[in-house]
Amino acid sequence: MQNQSFVTEFILLGLSQNPKIQKILFVVFLFIYIATIGGNTLIVVTILHSPALLGSPMYFFLAFLSFLDACFSSVFTPKMTMDSLYERKTISFEGCMMQLFAEHFLAGAEVIVLTAMAYDRYVAICKPLHYSSIMNRRICGILIGVAWAGGFLHSIIQIILLFQLPFCGPNVIDHFMCDLQPLMELACTDTHIFGFFVVANSGFFCIIIFSLLLVSYGVIFFSLRTHSSKGRRKALSTCGSHITVVFLFFVPCMYVYSRPPSTFTSDKMVAIVYKILTPLFNPLIYTFRNKEVKNAMRKLWNRMVVVSDGK
Repeated sequence: MQNQSFVTEFILLGLSQNPKIQKILFVVFLFIYIATIGGNTLIVVTILHSPALLGSPMYFFLAFLSFLDACFSSVFTPKMTMDSLYERKTISFEGCMMQLFAEHFLAGAEVIVLTAMAYDRYVAICKPLHYSSIMNRRICGILIGVAWAGGFLHSIIQIILLFQLPFCGPNVIDHFMCDLQPLMELACTDTHIFGFFVVANSGFFCIIIFSLLLVSYGVIFFSLRTHSSKGRRKALSTCGSHITVVFLFFVPCMYVYSRPPSTFTSDKMVAIVYKILTPLFNPLIYTFRNKEVKNAMRKLWNRMVVVSDGK
């Protein structure tokens, strides 16, 4: 895959050119990154060390989602944090392509995992008698494999499209990271056809999956009428967490990728929501009202205290 690019690096404008604001941003994003990695790692470790949770498909998917969130945040936040200390922010052409590949690979996998979690809730609530036979370990493993494969396919399509574009002049990206829309604006060719493929691969993909998730939850809520009030509360608690995460991820994604190539000033703020803040909020959303996860964390903490006291 050879493109006619003469650009060896891109200059990122970041969020601000003001040195004082940049120092504040460094502290804020450093804290966010530490909290994101800490929160998601805590969920993964808690579930892996709790046989009761690990045996549940819902928590198995949650552990995988937390792992993806930690990796997804690591694609942008460390570089973005360090860049805030420098006046000139650059990224090599190869580094830009790697960042784009990793972003879409992990985001594509996360979309499929969120869909698998919705399907798990549908089976648990609408087909409770067949839940254990439908959501067995083999099916869970296949769904994780599909997530990896789907994320890779989605990402490699984006990279192949980008490698067809020539970058021969402007190299200033008005963003804090490499992204499809601002990159296509720098290409030395007409990008309308490429823009259509990007919208089809990212935008329509987000819209279709989001619509399917809304329909599935419509069916779930309709079926809850026959459940007891206690059962409805428990189902709504787990479904509510998942729906919140779905909205935080899909709505900004559709806003950015479901329109023709053009960079708006609001794109940076929208990107911060689903690329920086969503991986931070996911652990809080899933644990804040989840007694099982909180109890498992408490037991893990007590075990660690006993081990440290024994030493």
